[in-house]
Amino acid sequence: MRKFTRSASTAFVVAALAGGTAVATAGPAAAATYKCTSSSKSIDDPSYSGPWADNWDFTVKVCAKRSGSTVYSYAKTSWDGPVYSSVDDTTKFEDAYFKVQIKKSQSGTDPVKKSANYGGIEAKLENSDSTGNYNGSYTTPTLSYKIGAGKGLGDGELHLNWKNDGHGDRNYQFSASPVV
Repeated sequence: MRKFTRSASTAFVVAALAGGTAVATAGPAAAATYKCTSSSKSIDDPSYSGPWADNWDFTVKVCAKRSGSTVYSYAKTSWDGPVYSSVDDTTKFEDAYFKVQIKKSQSGTDPVKKSANYGGIEAKLENSDSTGNYNGSYTTPTLSYKIGAGKGLGDGELHLNWKNDGHGDRNYQFSASPVV
């Protein structure tokens, strides 16, 4: 009886690939792909009323996928911020976070089943290049929820508490992911 060796198994794989046959080893979770929706919004810096441009142009991509009965969602936010005279100004915001939500898709308002606030975006927003240009991006961690047989979707909103504007937390809505 001949022992199956590494070279024999390598030859088998090469032969299988050459013949157009591939052996699938990934499970169902690896097969699921994210479905995403992008939306954009220009947000004025309410703490500045001077003559220079001060709008932040945000683009948010909210993504969701389903694997079995679980829905996964995350958001990627990118922005083209203004150029300020200060570099890496950690006092732009009193607070900033991105809220990711997983909602159950149904007729009428989709109820939130799980949500999480991700504050890592604040440090990224307050970080500029050496000339004071505040451009950047932030991707949230992935949120998951076992939704069962129902359909679900990911949603997201940006929360900014601008320093010295006197209004506290402001909520900016973006488009939800497609239903998965």
